[in-house]
Amino acid sequence: MERKNLWAPWRMEYIRGLTEETDCFLCDYISSPDKDTENLVLWRTERNIVVFNRFPYNNGHLLIAPRRHIGELDQAEPPELLEFMLLTRDCQQVLKQAVHPHGFNVGINFGRCAGAGLPEHLHLHIVPRWNGDTNYMAVCAQTEVISQSLSELYQRLREISETESFPRL
Repeated sequence: MERKNLWAPWRMEYIRGLTEETDCFLCDYISSPDKDTENLVLWRTERNIVVFNRFPYNNGHLLIAPRRHIGELDQAEPPELLEFMLLTRDCQQVLKQAVHPHGFNVGINFGRCAGAGLPEHLHLHIVPRWNGDTNYMAVCAQTEVISQSLSELYQRLREISETESFPRL
């Protein structure tokens, strides 16, 4: 049987970042509102930011993070937490309209040992899921197949956000 390759050169940025000492990309995004499109920032609110994960587990993988550089839930103020969860709800709603997932994984990783790639800045993952989206690629090849470009879906979510008035805080 002939062996085939699946090329994913955009993943190299992530792989290199695992060994390089980097600053907080979320804080960089928060301090650069003029680069929202380039940074794939979907929404900015008073206390939080919603961005696309550049290294998604699935199509539409979003991150919600407080504007303050905090690493733990117990460091968040009640208004930050409330807005954090309201944005989780709104992200689910806009993703339902855009990509029609069958379900969602929503979670927070605390500490590198738990899978946090940026443990110093609290953030929540919202990952749309579809029946059958876990297949041999993820199980055998440790590879995710993303069916839509980040920029295309970013534009679609921006359009829905404008017409449907998201976020709804």
